[in-house]
Order: sequence, then C-alpha cells, then structure tokens
Amino acid sequence: MKKIFILLAFIYISSISVAQVAVPNPEDGLVKWMTLKEAQEALKKQPRPVIIDVYTDWCGWCKHMIKTTYSNPYLAEYINNNFYPVKFNAETKDTVEFLGEKYINKSNVPRSPNDLAIKLLNGKLSYPTTLFMNNNFKFTLSASGYLDIPKIEPLLVFTLENVYLTTQAEEFQKRYSQAFYDTSSVKKYPVKWISMDNALKLNNDKPRKILVNLYSDYCNSCRVMTRTTYTDSAVAAYLNENFYLVNFNIVSKDSVHYNGNVFTNKNGINEFAYTLSGSGIYLPSISLFNEENKLITNIPYYITPQNMLPVIYYFGQGSYLKIKWEDYLKNYSQLHPSKP
Repeated sequence: MKKIFILLAFIYISSISVAQVAVPNPEDGLVKWMTLKEAQEALKKQPRPVIIDVYTDWCGWCKHMIKTTYSNPYLAEYINNNFYPVKFNAETKDTVEFLGEKYINKSNVPRSPNDLAIKLLNGKLSYPTTLFMNNNFKFTLSASGYLDIPKIEPLLVFTLENVYLTTQAEEFQKRYSQAFYDTSSVKKYPVKWISMDNALKLNNDKPRKILVNLYSDYCNSCRVMTRTTYTDSAVAAYLNENFYLVNFNIVSKDSVHYNGNVFTNKNGINEFAYTLSGSGIYLPSISLFNEENKLITNIPYYITPQNMLPVIYYFGQGSYLKIKWEDYLKNYSQLHPSKP
C-alpha cells in the first residue's frame, strides 16, 4: 500500500492502491457509472454529490472524454469515492424518472433529445455536457464541451467541498489553477503561522486578535485558500500586522490548552476543532478570537482574497462591535476606496 494523491498527485485521498491491472472499459473508462434511478436510490441511503455525463452515441468528444479523462485511474478513483457518477444518453427512447417527474422522447426523428436532456441542459443541447450537482439537486453547475483533467478537477472540488456556497465557479477555477498549475503567477507573501498555545501566550503579553485557519490534508479547497488567499499581498500584510495566526490541522496530535481545558486528538480528530466550529466541522473555515481570547465567530468554507479583505478589516478594526456585517459591506468601498 502506498499513499497517492488523486488528481495528478496533489489531492490527498488516503492510503489506497490503484490496481496495476486496471484496464479502462471502452464504453465507461474506469468510472463506475450508474443510472439516474440507481443514483436517486443511493442518495436516500447515503448523501453524496452527483456528476452527470450527458452524451450521445454519435458524439466523438464524448467518447474521447471516456478514453482520456474518465480513464485516468486517479481521477476515476476520486469520482468513484466521492460522487454518484451518472451516464445519461441525451437521446434515449426510454421513459426516465427524475425527482418524481417522468420524461420521454417525443420524436422518432434521429438525434432527437429526450425531454429530460432538454430540461437538464436548459435547451442548450451541447455534447458532452457535464453536470455537477449537490446531494439534494438544489445546486447544479453545467460545463459543456470536452473536459480534460485540469478543467474537471476544480469543478469536482468546487462541488464536493461546497465552494459554490461562497464563490463563483470561474473565480475558483482561476485560483485553483494558480494553486496547482500556474504557480508562478502567485507571488509569495509569507503569513507568520504559530501554534495556538503560542498565540494565546503572546496575546497575554501583547494583545491582538487571533485568526485560526482550520484545515485538513484531504481538503483541496483548503490548499487553494492557503496557496492563494493567504499569499495575497494585502491579505498577508494586514494579517501579519494585526493578528496572531494559527494554521490548525483538525487531525493534529498536539495538545491545545485553552480556557482552562486541554484538548487532545481523540478518534482521529483534535477536540479543539469542535471548539472552533461547533458540532459540525466545515473545511476550510476561519475562527476569530478577540484580545481576551474569546471566540468571536467561525466562518465556514473557502474564501477568496478579495472576500477575505473585508472580513479581516471588519474584525481587525473592531467594526463588528459597532455595525452589522451587512451594513459594513454596503459602505466597504467608501471605507477602503483603494481595496478591491
């Protein structure tokens, strides 16, 4: 057994072994495709996001995507482990049921679409089209055309790690590329990370607010945020000057002494992570403490550099004590005219 990184050796999955004898199926690649019916039944038992490959029998690029993208063993393993992958023939003559509604193909004319294909693609019938959906189908991202590994990776992470709750897909794709592919475009402005115990000790001598970045090695949006948001010159400069900064791994085995308690790693998760985020742990997230070491708030999920700036100004300058966040944002451009 050896540790590998899914998605071109940088997305950590866990210790697994990719079978050397795995041979892609010409029709399916290495992805374990399901029908829509099977995926909907599986969702009732265990929630997962869904990826739908909308294809046709005559589409050359659809076949090429199967032979290349979906035949990559690392990518296929990532999809199989984290998604319910559905392969849907847009021109099927079968009656298809989706979310309680039945859809048919009303025409016998060759290459006529099933009504569900028209609905899923909003009438824009382009093949292949890949749909990325959350586990209740309330979020859908559509990507038309052939997707190679660098194009599909950020969209998978965007969906799986709930980045869509805070960020537009195009923006995340840009940051993802900077983090893992075009790394030369990111200027390195080092953030001064210290341990939580050290931050608390320093805060007693020279009071500052504390920002804790909560992450894990298997969280890919965490890596994007660390490599792009915290390396932004304006973000790094303000944080280094006004906060004590803690980069805290949820599986850390280091003991944390806080508020008269000692937090340790039990059952694979450090108990301090629950103190930061409550009963549920959302990654990445930031937790902010005031100068008296009291937790102010926890903000879940990925944050872009431009969205991080108003957050750290709002709390760093103490505006959170005087004005509601919504009102602060309305006046942000006037308060900081030189900032994006």
